[in-house]
Amino acid sequence: MNLENTKAQMRKGVLEFCILSLLANHEAYTSEIIGTLKESELLVVEGTVYPLLTRLKNDGLLNYRWEESTGGPPRKYYKITPLGEEFLSELKKTWNQLVSAVENTTKVVSDEKA
Repeated sequence: MNLENTKAQMRKGVLEFCILSLLANHEAYTSEIIGTLKESELLVVEGTVYPLLTRLKNDGLLNYRWEESTGGPPRKYYKITPLGEEFLSELKKTWNQLVSAVENTTKVVSDEKA
């Protein structure tokens, strides 16, 4: 079993939740999103984030606007939509339930070994 592969899969599983959470606070362009995720130690690459942003946009959870940049090409700024905010609210509930279930399960296992 490859531990690094398992860890990467766990990160990918929460990436959508993290991106929507970031964009709930303010709009951002892709490099900003990737930088924030990397700072949080959610090691991601552009090849993962760009398709995810496109899918979230196509699902109506995000929209974007173009802004000219003084230091390069125009930037696409993403923002969460009202539908995205509703979706994020449900993801937060699910996340909290999942964290609780995992904590309860791992506690039981730890208690059994003690």
